[in-house]
Amino acid sequence: MLLDTASLYFRAFFGVPDTRKSAHAPPTNAASGLLDMIARLIREHRPGAVIACWDDDWRPQFRVDLISSYKEHRVATGQQGEKVPDALQEQIPLIEALLVAVGIPPVGVAGHEADDVIGTYATQSKGPVDVVTGDRDLFQLIDDRRRVRVLYTARGIARLEIVNSGYVVDKYGVRPDQYADMAALRGDPSDGLPGVAGIGEKTAASLLRKYEDLAGVRHAVEIADPGLSPRLLASLRAADDYLDRAPTVVQVATQLPVPPAPAGYAQPDMELLDAIGTEFGIASSITRIVQAIADQTSEE
Repeated sequence: MLLDTASLYFRAFFGVPDTRKSAHAPPTNAASGLLDMIARLIREHRPGAVIACWDDDWRPQFRVDLISSYKEHRVATGQQGEKVPDALQEQIPLIEALLVAVGIPPVGVAGHEADDVIGTYATQSKGPVDVVTGDRDLFQLIDDRRRVRVLYTARGIARLEIVNSGYVVDKYGVRPDQYADMAALRGDPSDGLPGVAGIGEKTAASLLRKYEDLAGVRHAVEIADPGLSPRLLASLRAADDYLDRAPTVVQVATQLPVPPAPAGYAQPDMELLDAIGTEFGIASSITRIVQAIADQTSEE
């Protein structure tokens, strides 16, 4: 199981009430909420191992160099970092320490996003893989033959959508291997990708069904295929430079130097976990995830 960790702890932060009794007490809702999410995922989906994929760089320079607007709207004013509420930023070191202590250490790669770590593990894995994320961009990794699917968190952990190839085809009209090309064509405001003017999701999907992939669409433009309307032909020609750059931004990396995937769960550091649970008042969440891991390990 590959966790889009930041996606989950952001969801926990905004979804779990902050129950601090004093303004001076440290916030813990994102940390405890994340542990509870992972415990539930382990109990319900029985993964043989879990990797907490980490954003070592949430806005990699190589993507910004290609498209300067990439995630630009999410940069904190006057800073280089992402806009993150102070009460969440304060919890990120605690989240890292907890993941290490429970035996699910974060894995990141310098200069890359968690998506790229997920892409590498999902592509290189020989067994079934569940990708847990609220990011549709990772639909490009779905592969029924290799048993790679997405557990989509848009409606919450309690109402996960299991996304396979059929889901993508039914909802978007393209195969998972065409999804990144569709995203490049239509753009994505949440990531600051402009897309091609006048091309939305349905038109992008129609083009890919007709021409198979972005290379096929661009070849049709090059030869002025009569199957393209004058309006579409003009829009695609005007976006020629953007379409040179967009695929590298949209496609996740699949060949990063990541550690070997674990064969199981590392032994929890109970002394550290007990200390953290007592200090931060999250002992119950720690107990739940430790028990979920113990139960899963005993079944293997």
